[in-house]
Amino acid sequence: MTDGDSIWQRGGVNVENLPDPFDGVRPAALGPAPEPPRRRRRWGPVLRYGFLGFGILFLVTVIWLVFTAPLSRALQPLNDPAMLLLSADGRPIARRGAVKEAPVDVTRLNRLTPQAFVSIEDRRFYSHWGIDPRGIARAFIANLHAGGVREGGSTITQQLAKTSFLNGDRSLKRKAQEVIIAFWLEAWLTKDEILSRYLSSVYFGDGVYGLRAAAHHYFAREPQNLSLAQSAMLAGLVQAPSRLAPTQHLAAAQKRSRMVLAAMADTGVISPARARSAIPARPVGGANRVPTGTYFADWVAPAAAKAFESDFGEVKVRTTLDSRLQKIASRAIGNARIGEAQAALVAMRPDGRVVAMVGGRNYKASPFNRAVQARRQPGSAFKLFVYLAAMRGGWTPDSMIEDSPITIDGWTPANSDRVYRGRITLREAFARSSNAATVRLSEAVGRGNVLRAAREMGIASPLPDRPSVALGAAGVSLLELTSAYAAVAGGRYPVAAVGLPPRQQTESGELTNLIFGRGGALDDRRDRAPMLDLLWAAANEGTGRRAALAVPTFGKTGTSQDNRDALFVGFAGNLVVGVWVGRDDNKSLGNVSGGTAPAEIWRSFMVPALAIDGTASPALPDFYRPPVLLPPPPRDRQSPLPEDWTDGLGVVDRLGRQLDDFFRQF
Repeated sequence: MTDGDSIWQRGGVNVENLPDPFDGVRPAALGPAPEPPRRRRRWGPVLRYGFLGFGILFLVTVIWLVFTAPLSRALQPLNDPAMLLLSADGRPIARRGAVKEAPVDVTRLNRLTPQAFVSIEDRRFYSHWGIDPRGIARAFIANLHAGGVREGGSTITQQLAKTSFLNGDRSLKRKAQEVIIAFWLEAWLTKDEILSRYLSSVYFGDGVYGLRAAAHHYFAREPQNLSLAQSAMLAGLVQAPSRLAPTQHLAAAQKRSRMVLAAMADTGVISPARARSAIPARPVGGANRVPTGTYFADWVAPAAAKAFESDFGEVKVRTTLDSRLQKIASRAIGNARIGEAQAALVAMRPDGRVVAMVGGRNYKASPFNRAVQARRQPGSAFKLFVYLAAMRGGWTPDSMIEDSPITIDGWTPANSDRVYRGRITLREAFARSSNAATVRLSEAVGRGNVLRAAREMGIASPLPDRPSVALGAAGVSLLELTSAYAAVAGGRYPVAAVGLPPRQQTESGELTNLIFGRGGALDDRRDRAPMLDLLWAAANEGTGRRAALAVPTFGKTGTSQDNRDALFVGFAGNLVVGVWVGRDDNKSLGNVSGGTAPAEIWRSFMVPALAIDGTASPALPDFYRPPVLLPPPPRDRQSPLPEDWTDGLGVVDRLGRQLDDFFRQF
């Protein structure tokens, strides 16, 4: 240290600038000095991969849009349009599917109608470019204050993208696709075109899509003629169409429409005074009164859907159902005294055209169609095929058969009354529904021939090759069993039950035979006349006596083991009708058999049905004449009214139709 140095300098150099005297002498064992820890950039990879993923999604979505998503998709009809099923006489039966009608053009509407939708759904529609950040932020704050979702942030363009191109998935991927499609729509379409497509495809509840269909459905007017209140109500439905449909929830729909009017006043479309003075709209009377389903409609709808292609509006399909006979059938089932049991009825023409169908006692409580979907044991009603096979094998109604106990492979069928009558004719065996005689006949004819007869007559359900099949131990549907009886009534087999009239034509203009298909005609002398003989005996002198009418009546009872199922199937006039009674839990019906409740239901339907049915019955074989039943001896009756109302009901029906035609003139 020299005299000129201070304590902070050495040789004229500041101390802090002098080299460290320990540099170079650090022990090697200590290694290099540790580097200070670097702060990890945790969001870098996330952002990098996020942008990469979004870019890939954007590219894939754009390619998908170019090749598979035409801009006109929102203007196209639905793939499964609505059907209005009509009876043969033109009365509505049921409406199935959704309705979408021709597109609308916002430039041709009352200006208040599109403004109602814009005011409540997307106020900045004409200023944003597909998404609305301000709208999203406003919805977020509103929902935060409300403690739940009260307002949506999707623009009209986003809603169009979602309804026209995407499914209902709520994933982040779908939301990103929605945004990309919204940008794409904004780039290719004008605002009016976007709004027109939106109004033409949005859902309004009650199975109605698009403004035109909604205007027709709720208010019975064209969309360009909607009033302010009606426009406000329709605009309000879009938020929750199922919960706000005015046909079901009028108060909620009117409350929502007042919110739309307030929004229109808030945006300056209308004045606050006009918004307050507007009277909430009401749907027109009769809207949505046609049921969406009935037993017959559920059965015929799949075939009807194949009969036409997609189109706007509602396709009207005329069916074979007779509305008058359907009412009679419903009344016959509804009035049946069968306790907690269920019942089903199907009525058809001998060529298979179904004119009435009831699949249960209450469609709303149970839409399960017991006439079509249920496979229940037909009991003795299956004996039709045993005796038909016998007629084909050379037997006749006067042939003799032993009615005595029989045992086959350890199985001994018993007669229901436990009475055995020895040698009897086939006619008596069929009329009395002898189980022992029928099984003996089945084995004599050959089980294979019995099964073949059942198949040829149209029974498609599985049939086991066991002795008990002769007594109806295999489950079949009431519809296919009734169709088999129709083959005997009409003399042609097999009969396919149909709910739509045949429409296809040959080059000569004649209708092709769409009903009978394969098969052929029953031999009148060998098959049909003998079977008519047996069926007449069963319905008039045997177990089915309660079904007998004043006209020739043919039919057979059926009761399954332990009385779980009871049936009567038969025909008279130009109607073939099957009735089933049973329980859904397959418990016993007690004392109910085919000759009691089913026969009574059958008769309660046939008496008024034949009175109003003016169609001609199929011709009987020339050499067959049904026996003539002698009338019962007269009783000392005090009432002057007739016991059989068949003729009287015909007069009443004709008078009713004349009155109906008279009032339709006004």
